[in-house]
Amino acid sequence: MHEALKVGSIVSLHRYPVKSMMGEELNATRIGAKGVEGDRAFALADTETGKIGSAKNPSKWPNLFDFRASFIGMPGESDELPPVRITFPDGSTISTEDGDIEERLAASLKKPVRLLRGAPSAGMLEEYWPDIEGLARRDEVTDEAMPAETFFDVGIVHVLTTATLDSLRAQYTAGKFEVRRFRPNLVIETAAALEEYPEQHWDGKVLAIGAEVKLKVTGPCFRCVMTTLAQGDLPKDTGILKTAARGNEARVGCYASVLQGGTIRRGDSVKLEPA
Repeated sequence: MHEALKVGSIVSLHRYPVKSMMGEELNATRIGAKGVEGDRAFALADTETGKIGSAKNPSKWPNLFDFRASFIGMPGESDELPPVRITFPDGSTISTEDGDIEERLAASLKKPVRLLRGAPSAGMLEEYWPDIEGLARRDEVTDEAMPAETFFDVGIVHVLTTATLDSLRAQYTAGKFEVRRFRPNLVIETAAALEEYPEQHWDGKVLAIGAEVKLKVTGPCFRCVMTTLAQGDLPKDTGILKTAARGNEARVGCYASVLQGGTIRRGDSVKLEPA
């Protein structure tokens, strides 16, 4: 029987209450069958097409990263999620409970939108593939199906290691490989002895986090144009995605499903168990 291998500890936790908006950093959170509690609980939809709003197609949704979403209150304190406060690019705020929220969002985004409070059974979004060598497609917009009844792109929980970020920084020292470019839920500060891109060796294995949570790694996270977009003080930089494509076939981080839920906290140890 193989013993569990300690790979590091949780250095940061993140939740994104509204899909493709900036989110919030957490000290602790519960994880359930659908991942981090309250993650991607809301989304915008294009009123005309019905497609989910996503920064994966920045020509249609150019400024979603200029909005920030955070819960008003603590998810888990009641059966229903608390409302979310959305901060607009100009600093003004609104609650998802306010009756005029769709009108105000539409005015700021300059397009008619709906605020979705629950995911459809078959959601669809558009993804732009920039003209970068190593991507599956180049200079093309595709329709992408989302997992049923979620606002996730692919996986339920997104995990990223500091070893992977360090590997990318070493290849492109001018790039700002900050966590927020990659929008993970869990960031693991890894031991120095681990190989480059350690997540790519974890497929099918189990991450045991703290005293309760167990996640099963389901596959790599293939990166997209979102990593190149400007946000806050981070500039637009196609070199971020070019480096990931050249260095690791555009894989940065991994996805995981939830085998056992519970509470995780910043600082919790992370052990790798065999499948």
